[in-house]
Amino acid sequence: MSSELRNFLELSYDELEDLNLEAKEQRKNRVSNEAIREARLKYLKDEKRIKAVTVLFSDLEGRLHMLDYDKKFLLGSWDNLTFDGSSIRGFTAQRESDLRLGMDWGSFYWAPSDVFGGGKVLMFGEVIDKDGSPYVGDIRGVLKSYSQQQFKRNGYTLNAANEIEGFIFKGPDAERSYHETGKFEYVNTGGYYHSLPGDPLRNFIDTSAEVQRAMGFQNEKDHPEVAPSQFEINYGYGEVVQAADQIQLYKLICRQVARNMGLTASFLPKPVVGVNGSGMHTNVSVSKDDKNLFWDPKGEEKLSKMGWGFVDRILTHGNDICLMLNSSVNAYRRLDPHFEAPNQIIASAVDRGSMVRIPIGNHRSMRVEVRSVGPDANPYMVLYSVFKTGLDGETSKIKDLRQAKRYLPDNIYTAMENFNKASWTTKMLGSDVKGRFADLKQASADRCPRLLGSIVKTQEVQFHHEVYNQYLWNQF
Repeated sequence: MSSELRNFLELSYDELEDLNLEAKEQRKNRVSNEAIREARLKYLKDEKRIKAVTVLFSDLEGRLHMLDYDKKFLLGSWDNLTFDGSSIRGFTAQRESDLRLGMDWGSFYWAPSDVFGGGKVLMFGEVIDKDGSPYVGDIRGVLKSYSQQQFKRNGYTLNAANEIEGFIFKGPDAERSYHETGKFEYVNTGGYYHSLPGDPLRNFIDTSAEVQRAMGFQNEKDHPEVAPSQFEINYGYGEVVQAADQIQLYKLICRQVARNMGLTASFLPKPVVGVNGSGMHTNVSVSKDDKNLFWDPKGEEKLSKMGWGFVDRILTHGNDICLMLNSSVNAYRRLDPHFEAPNQIIASAVDRGSMVRIPIGNHRSMRVEVRSVGPDANPYMVLYSVFKTGLDGETSKIKDLRQAKRYLPDNIYTAMENFNKASWTTKMLGSDVKGRFADLKQASADRCPRLLGSIVKTQEVQFHHEVYNQYLWNQF
């Protein structure tokens, strides 16, 4: 069909950025969902060039799912959207499959048509159970509820910014075909901060950064990382639910941009042995009335007593929550001390091998950085476990807690054992969801050799929860 016959919405990147920043400001100012809903419904009705709304939600492992609803259908049925929950791993059983999708109208994004297609807008959904209550397996909903409770009870705003590393490999299906090739091919071997202006890695970074900017990410810096063909694209902090949404969008953008270039963006924590792995350093702070509660110019490392209490609770429960922060078999290759691995359960201002780092900051930027997080973990579970633990967890009686030489697990089996026996993880997730998550992780571990050895095993990639190949998964 000739494109001249179509009349789908296609906006310039400048126009997209203005719209997305306006929506971001509404989220920051906590404009009510009802007010935003009415405005969005009117916009969808009036803007004739929109054909569909893409609704996004995530399963228990953090895998992103998308449904396209015809705009006219959505306008008449937005309060009664159902889907088959039994088709989503970790969600309902077949006998009780129907779930609903509610619209989080504040999470509205205008997306570049050259990446997402013309005539579409994006929105995150909230999974709702048959009785109308929030679905317990939707960790985004759990995180949102916790964030709202903290604001209502204490006036706290939970802030997060994530530094997400990844690799670019040759070929559009490098992960899916790994069981055939047994290797990944670099597109660049320049290393940290170095690439020529027109090489594939730099072109990928530039294009992805442009898309993020258009979607209101408010970029800060981007660069090649330490390992060959590795990248990092940094953007500004946001309220915790928005921050987790942006992690999902970041990975989606990177994957699609790479595919458009005939490449693969991989967020495996350690796809190649012998070089640095990829992390998702998670920077967090708590503010009240626009005041950063982690800042104290007279505090140790200029971190407040509240901030150090937050750190101590994270360290106390470090082994309990490790599986939630490092949720794949491959993630435990990254926790290797030979490659700046943050596997020591200590806090430090300078040691990059520590689980928690206290970066240099001021009254605006003071924060706590949890360095042990893998980029393939469920971002909603990561941020929920970090904030819930940091604010509500316990503090152990370990002497010199912040310096004591304790270590995170170097394999998923020990991490699962710690997770299963910890009462704290039951308090956070509830026994039902905890059991489901543990079962998914056990199944992943059982598909792979128990001992990692010195080379990446095919099954680590082949059955990784972020590798979208239903045919392979159906072999089990």
